[in-house]
Amino acid sequence: MSMETDARFWDRRSRKYANGTIADPAGYERTLERTRALLRSSDRVLELGCGTGTTALRLSSDVQGYLGTDISTGMIAIAEEKHAVDPVPGLAFRVATAEALTPEGKRFDIVLGFNYLHLVRDLAGTLGHIHALLTPQGLFISKTPCVGDMNPLIRLALLPAMRAIGRAPYAGIFRAAGLGQVIHAAGFDVLASENHTTRGDDNRPYIVARKR
Repeated sequence: MSMETDARFWDRRSRKYANGTIADPAGYERTLERTRALLRSSDRVLELGCGTGTTALRLSSDVQGYLGTDISTGMIAIAEEKHAVDPVPGLAFRVATAEALTPEGKRFDIVLGFNYLHLVRDLAGTLGHIHALLTPQGLFISKTPCVGDMNPLIRLALLPAMRAIGRAPYAGIFRAAGLGQVIHAAGFDVLASENHTTRGDDNRPYIVARKR
């Protein structure tokens, strides 16, 4: 599998994804509230893996500029449909990955990656690109399922079987403690690591990290 097959996977599932429900609404609202408290009206924000734009539409009115990106053309098409119905000044969507963006122009004050890092194929490399895209002292805010902390039957049997038949995307296997270490090694200071879930079995740390 490759990034191209990952994109096709999400393209095929974009409409079903858009029609789905949030598994933990209370946890999601807590994440939005916590993130909103870190945003300033002058910020330029990049969201990686924005999906169908739900979070972007909720947060973008609080900042100067907001770019939502995703690997999937289908996801971005739905995000743009939503934006046309509920327009927000300064919000834009684009099919792109962190690796495809360049820091030559204006950099971002904040980069968001919600349910994103476990889907990238080169975690350290992607974090390096995120670091380059941030302004000095900029924030990287993430919330990531840590497959390595999940039930062994899920990570060792169920996920590989589902990937083999095209029913699941690539998912990197790491633990929450290891994720914090990789983020630090990429040039960030981890300011906070929190649990926003209301479900006891959800290993999805919310991490706030500042660029060194």
